[in-house]
Amino acid sequence: MKNFKEKLSLVPTKPGSYQMKNKDGVIIYVGKAKNLQRRLRSYFTRTLTGKTKMLVEDIDDFEYIVTSSELESLILEITLIKKYDPKYNILLRDDKSYPYIELTNDKYPTLKIVRNVKRKHNKNHLYGPYPNVHAARKTVNIINRIYPLRKCNTLKKELCLYYHINECLGYCCKKIEQSVIDEMKKEIISFLKGDCEIISKKIEKEMQLASDNMNYERALELKNMLDDINTTLKKQKIDLNKNYNFDLINYYYENNYLSIEIFFIRQGLLFGRHNEIVSSMGELDSEVIEYLVKFYDKGILPNELLIPEDLDENIIKEYFDIKVSKPKRGKLKSLMELARENAQEQMDIERETLKRNANEKQKALDELKSLLKIDSLHRMESFDNSHLFGTFYVGGMVVFDDFEPNKNLYRKYKISTEIKDDIGAMKEVLYRRYFKTIMNEMYKPDLIVMDGGELQVNAAKEILKSLNLEIPIIGLVKDNNHRTNYIINDKLERLSVEKDSKLFLFLTKIQEEVHRYAITYHRNIKAKGALSSILDVVPGIGDKRKKTLLKHFGSLRNMKNATLEELTNVVGEQPAKKLFDYLKQM
Repeated sequence: MKNFKEKLSLVPTKPGSYQMKNKDGVIIYVGKAKNLQRRLRSYFTRTLTGKTKMLVEDIDDFEYIVTSSELESLILEITLIKKYDPKYNILLRDDKSYPYIELTNDKYPTLKIVRNVKRKHNKNHLYGPYPNVHAARKTVNIINRIYPLRKCNTLKKELCLYYHINECLGYCCKKIEQSVIDEMKKEIISFLKGDCEIISKKIEKEMQLASDNMNYERALELKNMLDDINTTLKKQKIDLNKNYNFDLINYYYENNYLSIEIFFIRQGLLFGRHNEIVSSMGELDSEVIEYLVKFYDKGILPNELLIPEDLDENIIKEYFDIKVSKPKRGKLKSLMELARENAQEQMDIERETLKRNANEKQKALDELKSLLKIDSLHRMESFDNSHLFGTFYVGGMVVFDDFEPNKNLYRKYKISTEIKDDIGAMKEVLYRRYFKTIMNEMYKPDLIVMDGGELQVNAAKEILKSLNLEIPIIGLVKDNNHRTNYIINDKLERLSVEKDSKLFLFLTKIQEEVHRYAITYHRNIKAKGALSSILDVVPGIGDKRKKTLLKHFGSLRNMKNATLEELTNVVGEQPAKKLFDYLKQM
């Protein structure tokens, strides 16, 4: 660990954002502080454990930017994290998001589950979030069975099956009174806000009718539907005013782990809850606020946030521009304490698992560092490729931080038409990935994990040498049954790793994940059909150009019969040349 005593003495006591760098000058952590000097000193003057200890051991230098307020430092911190994606900033890189139920505001409305709630929804009605995805799907299914909403994405020219089974009013061919649609929407909205009475009575009436007609199968189906509403879908009632709509946040901290609990209160009902346990590396209040920024970046803000006493309500209020309160007494104070109890309970449940997993991963990392004779090992990247129709190659890259997948950094690659073999495809993917490292000053991994033996390791070495980069490489060699057999380093020497060791297990999981990722990309393309498949793997052809081609030519045959000039007129010279070459090989 370097001695920063002199440099720390020059750091001001003002608010700001700080950036930690490793020996390569790459930013590995971004933080914020009310008092920059006090915060930075804390890294180098106190006893550290876990990931904070790993971070400090990696620090070779630090920089800071002074801001005029803590809010400015928070905004700057978030901006820098998104720009540099530092490997130790786990809190703001989580990819978890919850589904919402959307009732569209179209002329003929539909009801569906959506996740990307940041896109434009044209004033549609959104309800959620639903932490229980199964419950959300059941809710949508029940409503669509009871109410004959539009089921198709685009109106057909003739009546479909949904009309004949009374689950659609036949909007494509029938004239439907607006009052009928408005009444349906009114009842659905009432149900989604927590009032089950109207829908329950509808089901009971239909169930009685089915029973009277001796249609017992239908009656049982309706009874099961009613049971779902009364159990899975019925929200947990709490004794609050029905007009209450807010999210309530509390947390529990223990041994470098932070358990964050969020209660979703809608119409006075406990609509759902979210809990997550994350590694803690900074000041608690700052980390909770940073977590909320990340969490609501993927979802919809409530009307109000309720927070515990020790969080800064002003900075949260300023950042989100919503009402923020701290319950002092009564039912809301009790609910705040309940959230903390839940956070602690989740921590108690996970404590031993977290501790065991952290220890196992740290031992495996230390063993691998020792084998490779390297000082720092945190981020690993692994590559694999798959082909389409025996010739058209696609590639995949997965990223692991401390043997944990970082799915935000996964990447897919379309491979050039000239590539006809696995090694050629691998070289192209590696070159494109690490050329960006040089040109865009991106991070580089601490280790490259190749899915293969000598050929793959030599291919990686060749590409790194051409780019004047030095990154350790290992190869995971498979046996005849496609199972990981042994491990080699970049000198093609066999590493002494026991097959029943945690290190071998963790590396095998990386190999399995990159294979799954590449082959899933390949299968997803195939599943779209032959024409879409070809367009999806042609470099330079994105969604916009694909739609233009499909609209202009209409079929694969017409596209194959087109001249290069005709293709150029539609998508431009370079994409047209690549598409022309692909089509001629079919």
